[in-house]
Amino acid sequence: MRGSEFPEIMTFRGSPSQGLSHSESNGEQSFLVGWIGHERSLTQIRYNAEGDLLFSVSKDQLINVWYTHNGERLGTYDGHNGTVWTIDIDADTRFLISGSADNTMKLWECATGKCLYTWEFPTAVKRVAFSEDDSQVVCVTEQRMGHSSTIRVFDINREGDGTNQSEEPVYKFSPIGSKATVVAFAHEPHLILTGHESGKVAVWDAKSGDEVNSNEHAHRDVVTDLQLHPDRSYFITSSKDKTARLHDTKSLAVLKTFPTETPLNSAAIAPLRPYILIGGGQEAMSVTTTSLRQGKFETRFWHKIFEEEVGRVKGHFGPINTIAVHPSGKSYASGGEDGFVRLHHFDDSYFKSKPYGDVEIDD
Repeated sequence: MRGSEFPEIMTFRGSPSQGLSHSESNGEQSFLVGWIGHERSLTQIRYNAEGDLLFSVSKDQLINVWYTHNGERLGTYDGHNGTVWTIDIDADTRFLISGSADNTMKLWECATGKCLYTWEFPTAVKRVAFSEDDSQVVCVTEQRMGHSSTIRVFDINREGDGTNQSEEPVYKFSPIGSKATVVAFAHEPHLILTGHESGKVAVWDAKSGDEVNSNEHAHRDVVTDLQLHPDRSYFITSSKDKTARLHDTKSLAVLKTFPTETPLNSAAIAPLRPYILIGGGQEAMSVTTTSLRQGKFETRFWHKIFEEEVGRVKGHFGPINTIAVHPSGKSYASGGEDGFVRLHHFDDSYFKSKPYGDVEIDD
């Protein structure tokens, strides 16, 4: 099945209605939700813990939230004055955190869209993430105008209405060397995981700012995305070096490599099934005369253990910038340079298929 365009295990069925778009492959029609909710390219999408909502951000300064069962837009969080680069949602879908090119990080009330608190920084906020218990938020700011790339950890006061937050971080440090591009909490609460412009991945002690461990050669170019397995024992990264890689969180050893022929912008781990989803494509400036097929604007499915590509899903009219998998593993979403958010629901064949015979892999 290696290299197949749209294998049986990857077909998505539904009924056409307003807001739905369709694609054809192998003589069958497949319907999937295509949302035009942003006027500019997507930067990140995230499901909430229950999976009933999908949050999307883009270069048009807006944060949108959608119902995942029908694709309707629930609302918009309006308040940033620049590209919104990043978002994360707590486990209770109570708080949303966002980071923007307007040099701010904002805390929002999910249910009402109210901005509860704003933190201001010297440069843009490139990535934000809640801790596992939602008691803290980590963010990384851009290296620019004489300011180094800086990682800050803030305590989140969950008492009251959420407006009483501390302006000052509890921990703050600037990694030496290549700037950090992505950040998350690692397998222990006081440890911070980073991916860097040079391709390095590292673990830091948030309290001291010391580098606990690093893999200088995790990638050969910019790390563009980092997503952890739910138990935080391993994580996946994507890179401009045209590979996605699985890493052990404690040792930072590269466990598996998924090579492609195009720069990658995002990678995600699928629950329930042993698959990795990756997306990217040639840069927008390089594809004005490039066909959809040549641009490689596809979500590509790889077997997590055997490092074999098992399928591709087409649809976007530009590079895929961000991918997220539903917490249940029953669907996934992608956001592209074309401004579309596309939601794909897996049918029964996806869960029943055995591309490698009776081999069973525990997640």
